[in-house]
Formats: sequence, C-alpha cells, structure tokens
Amino acid sequence: MIESILSSHSPIEWVLVFLASTCIGLSKAGLRGIDAMNVTIMALVFTSRASTGIVLPLLCAADILAVLYYNRHANWTHFRLLLPWIIVGVFVGWFVGKEINETLFKQIMAVIILTAVGIMFWLERNQDYKLPKAGWFSSLMGLISGFTTMLGNLAGAFSNIYFLVLKFPKNEFIGTVSWLFLIVNFFKIPFHVFSWKTINTHSLYTDLILLPFIGLGFYIGVRIVKRIQNTNYRRLILGLTLIGAILILFR
Repeated sequence: MIESILSSHSPIEWVLVFLASTCIGLSKAGLRGIDAMNVTIMALVFTSRASTGIVLPLLCAADILAVLYYNRHANWTHFRLLLPWIIVGVFVGWFVGKEINETLFKQIMAVIILTAVGIMFWLERNQDYKLPKAGWFSSLMGLISGFTTMLGNLAGAFSNIYFLVLKFPKNEFIGTVSWLFLIVNFFKIPFHVFSWKTINTHSLYTDLILLPFIGLGFYIGVRIVKRIQNTNYRRLILGLTLIGAILILFR
C-alpha cells in the first residue's frame, strides 16, 4: 500500500507534502499562522476536501506533542469559554461541508483566512482597542474557529485573533490553544470517518509516511519559539498568517 501511495505522486509533490507536514509541527510548536501554508500545499497535492482527512490525524499527533510540552501554561478560564462554542461551530461546519462542491470549498477557505488576516492587522494598528467584557467575542471566535477547523483545518487564524487581542503571553497562548485543539481535532475524527469519508485506509497509510516530519517540525519549532520575545512573537504570527492567506487566495 505504501509503495502504491508513493508512486501516485511525483517527487516534487512529495517534497512539498513533506514541507507541509513539517509546517504542521512548526505550527503546533508555537509558530501559529504557518498552518495556512500547510493547508494550501496539501490541498494542491491531494485536493481540498481529501486533504482535510489526511491532515487531521497529523494535527492530532502534533497536538499530543504540544500538550505534552506546553500543558503547564494553559489558561483554563479561556479554555472553558471557547470550547463549547468551538464544538457548536464544528457541527455547523460539518453540516455545511456536506452540501458544497470543491470549488466553493476552496473559495470559502480563501475568504475565511483573508478576513482573519484583515482583522488581525486592524487590531495590531489599533493597540488601544479594548475587548468588550461581554461574552459575545468569545462566542463569535469560538463559533468561527469551530466552523473553519471542520471545513478546512483553518481554525488557527481566528483563534490567533482571540489570543492576540487579549495579549496573551507567548507560552500561555500556545498552551491554551494546544489543549483546545487536542480535544477539538479528536472530536472531528468521527465526522471525517463516517460522514465525509475523508479518513480511510489510504489516507492513514499516507499519514504514516508523513509522521516523522511532524516530529521534525515540532523539534525545530520549539527551539525557534524559545528565542522569540513576546512582542516579536505577535508580529511573527501576523506575518505568517498573511503569507498563508496569500497562498490560499492564489493557489
């Protein structure tokens, strides 16, 4: 089976996929925003819908690494605020995803990521903006994150908005997001297996080939993140998300 999978794509395509898998590890290690690059490459090689089933188990593996490394930094108050709304968003994304074709699927992904980038840059330019004390912001970000993670594993952009506007310290940001998406990504698996049928024997064998690159990316990412100060970390997240948005738009 593995030999058949390897021969089904060109060497250049495999190099791109290995790069995308490394990006997953980098993202889960704390280089948030680079995950849009992984989504773009995987969709180019495997098509948008099929790629979601290949990427999800890889995300789960990377989430486990992230929780093991950053678990002590999680902010449980915001974890409890966001998780129920993310779960609701997952159900909405599952229902919508059953009804749309490949072209519309890609267009929705591009609009989502570009909207997120625009909001983040606006927030960065308006540093005095205060998050309202009402719970609507947490609810909205949770819903959109759940919707986007179900449709295209693209929740990172909107969860980034939430934690950037709250000015979370670097490690607390990474630790809270790690726990959130460990639970959410495992929750999504039955939808991909039994409803969308994007996770199957073929996709899982593909994941086996790619797993070592998840570990490599995580190892490199942890060492990079350690060297970045909180202020520069915010700017890096914005820049990486913008690059991902452009790739999504023009792929």
